[in-house]
Amino acid sequence: MESNALTTFIRSVRTAWGPLTTDLVAECRRHAAALAGASDTEPWLAALRRDRAANVELYRDPAHGFVLLAHAESAGLYRPPHDHGRNWVLYAIQEGEVEMGSWARITSPDGRVRLVERNRTILRAGDVRAYLPGDIHDTRCLSDTALLFRFTERDLRAEDPKRHPVTRYVQADGVWTTGAPR
Repeated sequence: MESNALTTFIRSVRTAWGPLTTDLVAECRRHAAALAGASDTEPWLAALRRDRAANVELYRDPAHGFVLLAHAESAGLYRPPHDHGRNWVLYAIQEGEVEMGSWARITSPDGRVRLVERNRTILRAGDVRAYLPGDIHDTRCLSDTALLFRFTERDLRAEDPKRHPVTRYVQADGVWTTGAPR
C-alpha cells in the first residue's frame, strides 16, 4: 500500500483503536489534523478537490467498523441539529470554513423536547472537532466551498434503531425539537 496521509491515518487509527477514552479521542484527533493538513499533490486528495463529490467513503475498517468519509460542501449548506446516536465522530476541515453549533436537549415536565444552543465555533483548515455520544450539533458551510472529513466510530446508516439511533431535529414555531414528546 502506498504511503500517504490517508494510509498513514488509517494505519495509525487502526493501531490506536480501542474502547472510547480520552486518550483514544486525542490520538484520533491528532491523526485527523494531520490528514486535514495533507498536501493536495497526493492523488487521492487532488481527486477529491477536483471532483467535489458531496459524499465519498474513503475507508471502512473491516475489523473495527470505523468509517472515514469526505464531504465537499458549498456556501450556505446547512445540516440542522442532530446527534450521532451512541457513536462518536470527528470532523476535520481540509479546506474552507465551517460553522458548528452545539446544542443541549431540554425536556419540559410535560415531555416536550426543545434544544438550547450552547455555542457556535468557526472551524478552518486544519481544525478538528470531536462530538461524543449524545452530543448535538449543526453545521453550516461559510466559505464558497469546503472539504471536510468525517470520521465515525461505526457506520451510522446501519445503526440499530433500538440502541439510540441518530436523532435529527426539526424546527417548529422557531424551536428545534423532535416534533413529539419523548
